[in-house]
Amino acid sequence: MTLASPKGNGKMVAFPRGLTSIAASVVILAMFLIFASWLLVSFPIGSAIRGYFYGVDGKIVLPASKNVDYSYSNSSSGSNLELPTMSSNSSVVVNNEKAEVSIRSVEKDSMASESNVEPSSSGKDSVDLKNNATLEKPTELPKLSSRATEKKADMSGFPSSNTSESNSVDSGCDLYNGKWFYDPQGPSYTNNSCPVITQMQNCQGNGRPDKEYENWRWKPSKCDLPRFDAKKLLELMRGKTLAFIGDSVARNQMESMLCLLWQVEVPQNRGNKRMQRWHFVSTSVMIVRLWSSWLVRETTEKIDFAPEGVTKLHLDAPDDKLMEFIPKFDVIVISSGHWFAKQSVYVLNNEIVGGQLWWPNGSPPMKVNNVDAFGISVGTILSAILTHPNYTGLTIVRSFSPDHYEGGAWNTGGSCTGKEKPLAIGELVENGFTNIMHEKQVSGFEHAVKKATNKSKLRLMDITEVFSYRHDGHPGPYRNPDPNKITKRGPDGKPPPQDCLHWCMPGPIDTWNELVLEIIRREFEGNRNLSS
Repeated sequence: MTLASPKGNGKMVAFPRGLTSIAASVVILAMFLIFASWLLVSFPIGSAIRGYFYGVDGKIVLPASKNVDYSYSNSSSGSNLELPTMSSNSSVVVNNEKAEVSIRSVEKDSMASESNVEPSSSGKDSVDLKNNATLEKPTELPKLSSRATEKKADMSGFPSSNTSESNSVDSGCDLYNGKWFYDPQGPSYTNNSCPVITQMQNCQGNGRPDKEYENWRWKPSKCDLPRFDAKKLLELMRGKTLAFIGDSVARNQMESMLCLLWQVEVPQNRGNKRMQRWHFVSTSVMIVRLWSSWLVRETTEKIDFAPEGVTKLHLDAPDDKLMEFIPKFDVIVISSGHWFAKQSVYVLNNEIVGGQLWWPNGSPPMKVNNVDAFGISVGTILSAILTHPNYTGLTIVRSFSPDHYEGGAWNTGGSCTGKEKPLAIGELVENGFTNIMHEKQVSGFEHAVKKATNKSKLRLMDITEVFSYRHDGHPGPYRNPDPNKITKRGPDGKPPPQDCLHWCMPGPIDTWNELVLEIIRREFEGNRNLSS
């Protein structure tokens, strides 16, 4: 076989030139791709393409301002970026595209803000706007891109790591400024679903014909006070003891707490002669009540011109029985006041300085009346608690509970008969005695705070003004189940015997324990406000 000569075949001659062209094209294409990649990485179009495939870039460019300080602070949850308050036409720049910041209209009782600001990519980071604005609602940040990762930022203002003990609760929403509203849902229990209601406070069981007083609930102006959550309280108090200390009104509150908790678990009675104790086995929570009429030391022995048998109150010494148990409690709800209307002798530094319903003729002028004695006693007991070397718990001081004996005192024809709904704004008639008792209690509270030496916490649950509007919440003449009892005024206009001091159950007093739960929640979980 004879092979053809290359010289005689044009195609064979052109073949080497085709390989050269392909090689050159490949080289040119490679150089173009390298150059194009460099452009994509180095210029804004690269950011646009990355944003399309991977979502919005995390970089945030803050608007420049000469008078704005952008600061960063570290906390246990990560670094917080504090942004300045911005007007409704302010903007932030994200990847060179402006995202308008919208701010809701501001009302007197609330303030919230929404911002199209993408938080840090770290799940621990939060964005907190601070500057004359309190953001109370968790805000979901809207998407900046159809493929951007959706994130939520809690804007409720977590307390910083250096928040002082005295402000850890008080920095939140004011729970005692608000209004009463009608809740058709009604109470969490009935007089038939709770077996521990004292008969005198069992208003429905005693024949009270109206029930609307059970449906009114308290609503703070700038946040919500949730309905009582029994499971929440038991979980927060797991392994702990909650003690109610005081007189019969404190017992009233303790029984309300038991009734609320009874709806999710029936406790075991572990009480004895010295104190009432109820044990909730599922969470090992103990609810305790200790009786202490005046919260200070009582004696009956003769002192100077005060004979034996008359109760002497040593205003500068705490109740010894009470102080014995203080270290065993984790949360204390303490209250007093109404027993200072009863007969007693006031002693300071072993000297008789005054008395109530007792002061012999010819005795020197009294130095201390019953109102002053109450204020001194509050300072004494709270100072003793705050300086007790073995107490580290939370003490909640429930302020003076107002009575509603209208037209007289409890023993001089005072009455609350026929009151079926709360007083409206403007209808409240100031009670001078209630006001001065509250003032003295607050003064004693403030005096004690200055003496604190231990690691315990002290909080004032200021219900006095709030409950001044609830003249409808007392048993009135429905104090017993006697079907023949007198419930109407007589022909001479004289009211029947009645109770306008204690509270019906269920009724307004259940709100006290909603407040107790909220205070405990803020202390144990941190100050995460529930916004309105």
